[in-house]
Amino acid sequence: MTTTAYDATQTDPRWWSWEGMHGGWVAGAALTAVRDSFAGGDRPVRSLTTHYLAPVGTGPLRFSGTAPATGRRTATCLFTGHQDGEPVVRGSALFGRGRGGPAHAGLTAPEVPEPVDCLPAELPADLALFARQLEIRPATADLPLAGGPRAVLVAWVRFRDDRPVDAAGVATLADVLPPALYARWKTPRPVPTAEMTVHFTDALDDGPAHGWSLVRIRTDHAGGGWAVDDSAVWSADRRLLAAARQARVVREPLTPQTAAGTMNS
Repeated sequence: MTTTAYDATQTDPRWWSWEGMHGGWVAGAALTAVRDSFAGGDRPVRSLTTHYLAPVGTGPLRFSGTAPATGRRTATCLFTGHQDGEPVVRGSALFGRGRGGPAHAGLTAPEVPEPVDCLPAELPADLALFARQLEIRPATADLPLAGGPRAVLVAWVRFRDDRPVDAAGVATLADVLPPALYARWKTPRPVPTAEMTVHFTDALDDGPAHGWSLVRIRTDHAGGGWAVDDSAVWSADRRLLAAARQARVVREPLTPQTAAGTMNS
């Protein structure tokens, strides 16, 4: 088993969320750090699992990875991200070549208006500083902190810097909307991700998507201080790019003073 250390990934403080770096951004950074060594150039990523051990700060994030299993079609990489000598994230990525086989589209995009017909929304910077890097346009009547009947949010999202929506970008988008419980709540509280798995489709095999993506997140279950969220990301032409599931910790609401202290830490 070979262990490879990669150059330090420079975190971007603009992607701050609550206590640390945005979880989707961290997952994308991990994928970027390991995919060239283990994808072999012709093995697109098929799944990415990320375990968040501690909040990721704004210092350098150093990844190391091992490839214990490599076959003719697949390669599996186990990775760890460290900050200040301590592990803060661990996970795995599965890469696999495309092959012929039956097609099935069971997770179809919801019927919603086009982005031009949806009004933009600004998430509060003290809750989601990272949202300034995105344009978000809710596509249904379900809105964060509106006290609605459903734990689901749907929105058109695009990166303000017009970056291509590659696999790392899709991993970010899978976690970019507020936790779906926010659609039912009127008071914010931290709901950090403990684990997220993203399954990528063959829609990215021919290259990245561009422009708007349609993102949906819903809470399938919550209880005992935990929640299970499912999310999906579609391209502008309604092709499914990825489906994801998260295990989240539901914490008590923060006081304004605590929230301010968290953002400044």
